[in-house]
Amino acid sequence: MKVTGVNTTVVEAEKPVGEEKYVGGRYFLFIELLTDEGITGIGERIAGSAFSGRLEDLKSQVNLVKELVGQIVLGEDPLNTELIWDKMYGTWHDLRHPSLYATPAISAIDMALWDIKGKVANLPIYQLLGGQYHKKLRAYAYMPDIDFDKHPEKAGEVALQLLEEGNTACKLDPFMPLHPIRDIPLWKIEHAAKIFQSIRDAVGNRLEVAIGTHGQMPTYSAIRVAHYLEPYHPFWFEEPIMPENISEMARIAAHTNIPIATGERLVTKYEFSEVLEKQAAQILQLDVGQCGGITEAKKIAGMAEAHYAMIAPHMYCGPVVFAAAIQLDVSSPNFLIQEANMGPLHKKIFKEPLVFENGYITPPSGPGLGVEFDQEVLKAHQVE
Repeated sequence: MKVTGVNTTVVEAEKPVGEEKYVGGRYFLFIELLTDEGITGIGERIAGSAFSGRLEDLKSQVNLVKELVGQIVLGEDPLNTELIWDKMYGTWHDLRHPSLYATPAISAIDMALWDIKGKVANLPIYQLLGGQYHKKLRAYAYMPDIDFDKHPEKAGEVALQLLEEGNTACKLDPFMPLHPIRDIPLWKIEHAAKIFQSIRDAVGNRLEVAIGTHGQMPTYSAIRVAHYLEPYHPFWFEEPIMPENISEMARIAAHTNIPIATGERLVTKYEFSEVLEKQAAQILQLDVGQCGGITEAKKIAGMAEAHYAMIAPHMYCGPVVFAAAIQLDVSSPNFLIQEANMGPLHKKIFKEPLVFENGYITPPSGPGLGVEFDQEVLKAHQVE
């Protein structure tokens, strides 16, 4: 079997009713790898938060995918995922160093190769990664956008609603906006504590609540925030600082008993290995659509397991990356929880939609990624 070509499709997501933003981004870039035996595989290049929202910004990524396939993948046996991954990563000198420009394209191609491999074997990908370790997957999403700055007491009401819907965990960022990096004053930290207190008063310890920051603060502010919020036992403290300086993140981890989580902006086993070696985080939020695909994500999960670290895969993307993350989750002994930011299109673009209800995801049982596009829905949202 040989790879004979690639098709790319850009679709526009649906804006949730009453919401100002699209879930997972405005546009999704899907790819389809073709083979000489008629078996095809689908993948996705994450486009959600990496672009300004302008359609023309996707052109360079479409071109990169086509160049990678045309120069490196075309003519290869799609079952040789390790060989193809190394060629994509190392053949072009400028791609040897990991980046969030190159690895998402590699990830898209890699998950399409695994989709083909699963279809050839007539098995879900997770069966090729070690089998089904988890029958259902615990999942979480952000708390709904409510003005907690003015009304911290409403957090308890929202938490109670999430709990009644079957959820066991959620995440919120009490230190918006995302930029710039800045000192978090004591009054702002105290306000965040009021949000957590409202939640604990409403639901006790029945709902895990993670601090979902995005690197908005310097090291000393992160340490102050962690110290102040420790009594509320957050699920984790996510990206307390920007992820580039692993040593500084390790400093924060050493100053708090709140688990540190990071990884959505890290790529390949090489960057994650430093996080583990320096004990900078106990929870890795690898993104299958950015870190290097299923091939690389499984290695990262294995390294984490050897360090007694857990994985909680990131998901701010389209439905194909979500399907790929599920395949990793099912087969990973150290899976903790899956992020599940699902917009309207996520729930209807497949013939058999991915299901997230009562706080859990039910893994698909079909071959490969286990999903197939509803062509009518796909065409209805396709853009040139």
